[in-house]
Amino acid sequence: MTAPAAQPPRRQAAVVFIFITVVIDVLAMGIVIPVLPHLVLEFEADQASAAAFYGYFGLVFAAAQFFFSPVLGALSDRFGRRPVLLISMFGHGLDFILMALAPTLWWLFVGRLISGITAASFSTANAYIADVTPPEKRAQRFGLVGAAFGFGFVFGPALGGIAGEFDPRLPFWIAAGLCLLNAAYGWFVLPESLPPERRSAFVLAKANPLGSLGFLRAHGEVVWLAAVSIIWNTAFWVIPTTSVLYASFRFGWTERDVGLMLAAIGIGNIVVQMGLVRHVVRFFGEPLALRIGLLFSIAGMLTYAFAPNGWVFLAGIAFQSLAGIMGPALQALITRRVSGNDQGKLQGALSSAIGIAGMIGPILFSQVFAWALGAGASFGVPGAAFVVAALLNVLALGVAWQATRQRGR
Repeated sequence: MTAPAAQPPRRQAAVVFIFITVVIDVLAMGIVIPVLPHLVLEFEADQASAAAFYGYFGLVFAAAQFFFSPVLGALSDRFGRRPVLLISMFGHGLDFILMALAPTLWWLFVGRLISGITAASFSTANAYIADVTPPEKRAQRFGLVGAAFGFGFVFGPALGGIAGEFDPRLPFWIAAGLCLLNAAYGWFVLPESLPPERRSAFVLAKANPLGSLGFLRAHGEVVWLAAVSIIWNTAFWVIPTTSVLYASFRFGWTERDVGLMLAAIGIGNIVVQMGLVRHVVRFFGEPLALRIGLLFSIAGMLTYAFAPNGWVFLAGIAFQSLAGIMGPALQALITRRVSGNDQGKLQGALSSAIGIAGMIGPILFSQVFAWALGAGASFGVPGAAFVVAALLNVLALGVAWQATRQRGR
């Protein structure tokens, strides 16, 4: 009679571990954002060349996540969640040590590739939550995971920026320590959530990230709204790809300044998501809220592009935060066009589509920024990458207008 009573506390500890895992994964990724471009500059003294090469760092990280997320998910269906999660955490920690010690740019590049693979365990973490949580409580638990993601993104860049003031490699050591400590903690508290009788064979088709995109083609009513999501997410990549080097070049900001700026963007997003979205959508309706959000995003990007000083650049954060109202409105519009039985397939397809945006954005904006500092310097627009992002948002606004006008909602 004692064994069943002990199970709930252990499962509660497992859920806490998943929460901590997500926090640490996002925290570790955020910690290196303010310092990784400066570390690239150690090997590429020319800022334009460093910006161009940094785009490939973003591409390889996003591509690794895009291709390996379904692979890790399929492996967890075959071998269980526990080994995939623990190996990912240990691998993530060891990879940060690899990058902290990187003597060459290519060593750092390989480390970024491995980091993208080991950080692709979010799908396994979500599967674990679904395994151990009753259906009626899953929304609450997934909300907790979402809060963990936001927490990590706010504090990661701030911590990385402050630590980077002392040594640009120190944030990598901190990230490694956090990952390895959490993996060791999980070794003792994390039970397996998927019993052997519920496991399935590894099927290559399940690990194909492109297969789910066929779902969007088969549902023509969501294609245009999905296109809005892809275009907007592509445009958003201008911030993590170029903002660090741009702010350093234009305003002389340090790693600490950039880290606090990125944290401010995260806080602004949380405030808008938690406090404004429901009121704006209720008052204006979803189609208009979507368009308003895109207008704010355009205003934010143009403010970043032409800000004459750092204070005006910071003012752009307010516009970019208010742009956050478009995400929930877009999600609501898309889900209305698909039956309840297909919501899971829809979200998987959208995740794959957004992954494609994550591969396009870093290359696009790093090359535009490199051009603006190099061959295009005579035009005097170092913020050209933000101008391109604004134009992409204009395109997204046009597509959104057409998609919602056709349906009248």
